[in-house]
Amino acid sequence: MKVIVLFVFVLGALSAAGEEFFAKVGGKVTLNCGVSSYRRSLQWLHRYNLIHSVDQRGFTRKGTVELVQRSVLRRTNLEISSVTETDAGNFKCLADGTQHQHSLSVVSVFVSVHPSAVLKLNDEATLRCEVKGQPQGCEVKWKSPNTKSPTNPSTVQLKPVTNSHNGAWECIITCGSNTFSQSLTITVQEPTTTTTTTKSPSKPNGKSEKTCVTCSNNDASPRLLGLAWWVWVAIGVGCLVAILLMVCVIVLCMRVRRRKKRFLKMKGQQRPRHKKYCQCDHPTAAAKPKQGRRREKPSALPLHPA
Repeated sequence: MKVIVLFVFVLGALSAAGEEFFAKVGGKVTLNCGVSSYRRSLQWLHRYNLIHSVDQRGFTRKGTVELVQRSVLRRTNLEISSVTETDAGNFKCLADGTQHQHSLSVVSVFVSVHPSAVLKLNDEATLRCEVKGQPQGCEVKWKSPNTKSPTNPSTVQLKPVTNSHNGAWECIITCGSNTFSQSLTITVQEPTTTTTTTKSPSKPNGKSEKTCVTCSNNDASPRLLGLAWWVWVAIGVGCLVAILLMVCVIVLCMRVRRRKKRFLKMKGQQRPRHKKYCQCDHPTAAAKPKQGRRREKPSALPLHPA
């Protein structure tokens, strides 16, 4: 009888111990309560802070922490979206008074390549996959573009860079049955060459001239009088612009002169005409003779007494 009671107690303790969940920053995770149904009430708590509570009548009560805005109840399970690092910790699910404890571990994955993601053949590069908040027992490996399973460690040295390194690399984090990944694309370019190989035509005697391996002409543009073609183009354009300006000035002066003449002509037509008086054809009357001074009558002689 004691063995049966102890066995039941161990089973109850294991069921109440709950599970350990893993999530990636920015991802989504669903925490299982441990029971599929309840009769009286259901509560979810995070570090003793209430998240969601539902009673037997279906009345829902929410907590005041920020996690409430990013979580929702799916029957008895708790679904969290846009996971952040602060979501890590202990969770409790109380179903009809029975407590089920769970833990959530949140990891942040950072992948990088030095010196850059664009490499050339025979260069050297280093790939790193850093995991923040990595719990114990998790494994970090790189998966190369040409392999089906991760075989490289968290830090990979590419010495030298080859065409097989071109493509998408994937950092895979394995925590028990949970797997997370972060990809990184590497582009491998062919080295640029400036050398050209030319072969001269063979001579009539059957001998061919030497092959020019590194023939380069720094100034292949034709020259006229020691000046490049673009200099002559610039001179021609400048002369054309000067001629156009001169033509515009001449045309403008001629138009101004025409307008001036037209203005003077209109002004002359508007001057008042002088009145013409009627002239008679009859001869003019003869001028009156000038009258001379009248002679003064001699004064009477004085009478003398006899």
